[in-house]
Order: sequence, then structure tokens, then C-alpha cells
Amino acid sequence: MPSQYFIGITPPPDYLKKVEYFQHKWLDSLIVEPHITLKAQGGLTPDKEWMEKVRTVCKSLHPFTITLAKPNYFGDNILYLSVLSNELYPLHEAIVRAISPPQKLINQYFELDNFVAHLTLGKEQHGLSKEELSDMAHAAEKELTPYPTFLVKSVQVYELRPNSKRYEPLLQIPLG
Repeated sequence: MPSQYFIGITPPPDYLKKVEYFQHKWLDSLIVEPHITLKAQGGLTPDKEWMEKVRTVCKSLHPFTITLAKPNYFGDNILYLSVLSNELYPLHEAIVRAISPPQKLINQYFELDNFVAHLTLGKEQHGLSKEELSDMAHAAEKELTPYPTFLVKSVQVYELRPNSKRYEPLLQIPLG
């Protein structure tokens, strides 16, 4: 199976560690470090030709701030921290348009009009029950506050390598 990729934004190292510590109370292993998904897998092909397009988009934008906020759900089986940022959505759109995946993939990965910026805390598909997700949401409101505001200076390309079950950072692309 070829490598798979996605593009994310990593919170500051101290908050990243705090979220990982929090997640490990419910999950034995994490398939990726805590991140805000900026561009899902659709259109990120093994030839990596899209990387230059992402670099071009990122070069044209200045660093901006993001604020993490209270827990919320997709349905009742995915728990995440909300993300507040006026600049994040235009960056997402510019990257999706530059890569121009087929509409089917845009729909499949909830991009463009269906994009909701978030930092996933836990999912039912990772072995958590709805009750555990509810407990996790209540605990997040105590243990993950205060929610940080931080400056985004780069985006991170993650790679799921063949024969691996974990996405690893591959390349950091600076803004501006």
C-alpha cells in the first residue's frame, strides 16, 4: 500500500504534550500526534507533486493565530476541541483549490463548504464507547483549559508510511 498523507497544524509543544497525556488516559496508542487537520488525504498523491502547490500557497500567506476552544462532537462518536480562526478557512480553501482533488474526494473528506476545523480528542472507531467519549468531554473541560491561542507559522505534512499504523511528521512548510 502506498504512503498516505494529510496536512495539519500542530499546537505548541507544551499543549501538544498536555493533549497527548490526556488522550493516553483513554487510548493505549495514538495513530497521530494531536493536530488540526488543514487538508485531508484526498488528492495528496504518492508522487508528491502537490507539495510544491502547498508551498506556493503557504508562501503567499502570513502567520496567523488560532484559538482552541470547548469540546464538541461530530455526531455522537467523534469528540474534538473546537478551533477559532478567521484565517484558517481561507488557507484550507486555497490549499484544496491548488491541489484540486475530484469533487467526490472533497465531499468524502468534508472539505471546502463542509470543512469544520477541529482537533480530534477521541473517536468511537478507536475503541471508545459513547459513555467514555462523554466522560472524556467533561474531563477535557477541566484538564485541557485554559485553551491556548497560538501563532501558526507553518503547516505540517504527515505521512502514513507503508506497513505503519501511525502518521508521522514528514515535512514542515513555513507560512509567509
